[in-house]
Amino acid sequence: MPNSTFFQSSDAISSSLAECYVTINGKRYNFIHATKLSATYEKTKKAVPILGRTTRGNKAVGGKGTGTMTLHTVESIFRTLMLEYINTGKDFYFDIQTTNEDPTSSVGRQTVVLKGCNLDKIVFAQFDASSENFLDEGVPFTFEGVQMPETFKTPMGIA
Repeated sequence: MPNSTFFQSSDAISSSLAECYVTINGKRYNFIHATKLSATYEKTKKAVPILGRTTRGNKAVGGKGTGTMTLHTVESIFRTLMLEYINTGKDFYFDIQTTNEDPTSSVGRQTVVLKGCNLDKIVFAQFDASSENFLDEGVPFTFEGVQMPETFKTPMGIA
């Protein structure tokens, strides 16, 4: 029986089996060409002066969600939408759904939906004839909301 006072290495999540779907204008795309995604929410805080203390307190007053995806350059969905923005000024928003599940871990699966995503920039053209690497691009974005319809179970020994 595993020792419950130590983290079990089998519970570490390998993300190579992750899934990523993007929903744009009601159409859902399987982004199987995504190789990396990281999304962070950072709170905006204001310092609060407190009488009788030399240290100020901190109070959250808002926040901002930012992220980046790395994609194999094999489709033109985002480039087409960015071109429409350039030509018409009509911006576009989309949702990203990611699921991480490692069948060797006891913690199950976690699904996160990033709502109201909006691209910061996109690569329109690229090549590197001297490279042995594939064409990839980093795609930075912001998001306005988060949902977590599925969360990991707590590993044994933590709670």
